Amino acid sequence: MSTTDPISPLLRMTRETPTGYWNDSCAVDELAYAVARGATGATSNPSIVLDVMKSERAHWVPRVRDLAAENPTWTEVELTWAIIEEMAVRGAAVLEPVFVANGGRRGRLSLQTNPANHRDPARMVEQGVRFAGLAPNMQVKFPATAAGIAAIEEATFRGVNINATVSFTVPQALAAAEAVERGLGRRAAAGEDVSSMTPIVTIMVGRLDDWMKVLVERDGLAVDPDATNWAGIAAFKRAYGIFRERGYRSRLLAAAYRHRLHWTELVGGEVSMTLPYAWQVRFNASGIAPEPRMDIPVDPAFLDDLLERIPDFRRAYEPAGMTPDEFEGFGASARTLRAFIRSYHDLQAAIRDISLPDPDARPA
Repeated sequence: MSTTDPISPLLRMTRETPTGYWNDSCAVDELAYAVARGATGATSNPSIVLDVMKSERAHWVPRVRDLAAENPTWTEVELTWAIIEEMAVRGAAVLEPVFVANGGRRGRLSLQTNPANHRDPARMVEQGVRFAGLAPNMQVKFPATAAGIAAIEEATFRGVNINATVSFTVPQALAAAEAVERGLGRRAAAGEDVSSMTPIVTIMVGRLDDWMKVLVERDGLAVDPDATNWAGIAAFKRAYGIFRERGYRSRLLAAAYRHRLHWTELVGGEVSMTLPYAWQVRFNASGIAPEPRMDIPVDPAFLDDLLERIPDFRRAYEPAGMTPDEFEGFGASARTLRAFIRSYHDLQAAIRDISLPDPDARPA
């Protein structure tokens, strides 16, 4: 399929519905593929950066070595963040034409603050402000924890276009959107521009499904096996309806794709999706016509089964199901934070292996 094929399902979706999508990586070749098929954004996190370093090894291995040689006093942490930032700027450059063509309303690259700082609002805001200055089209990820919600408000007030991540539930999405509204209100009251702000609130639909499946096995629950594939979709659709009712200025973003329903069931909403390259290729080869289905409710039998048998689904689905102080301890949140922090340390180790090779290792 050519890069301009008008029947590409994802390109068709972006042209015929209000639904957009992002490339769930900052790898330049993957991003170019996505942009040619209508993508209007991209994302990054420590796991993605590690994957890009592996897939673009010919570029990044010598770059790590050059940076280490040019900055002999840098710590391993400083070198790691220099690579993360440089990779983000490189990806943002691919998106710059989209950003310009859309008047700054689309075409941003989303860069994650240090996941190890998830309990420290001040450190997250400080890093977020720095990230926002790396390129005109930068978006900054903050976790939807209690500390992250505070950081989202303050960063928004300072003019940072935020993306709430580590977010799986309706209460988290609403808390993040409310924090954005407070930040925008403070910013407007201070006489600063808010018209160009494009806040994003993510719901990681697949990771909510994952957590439901863990609970089914851990607790020996008799749940319809198909129901757990609808948990994230149900939470996303519930949040979307409330966002529209309340007029939040944040745009919802679906993330963590596990199956095609995470695509087809959300088409038609004024939302975005962040799709890994492999899923884009699969969807584009599917021949599926992307028909609007956002307003079609989840089968009540599935929804009732989840609500009745899995208490954590009720916490995730009901708007008042959790308080911000409970967000970090929610199973999907804790699992994801642990994974992001582990990936961050794995990334540091990979950069260490390049900049300070193991002398006992057999030469490649």
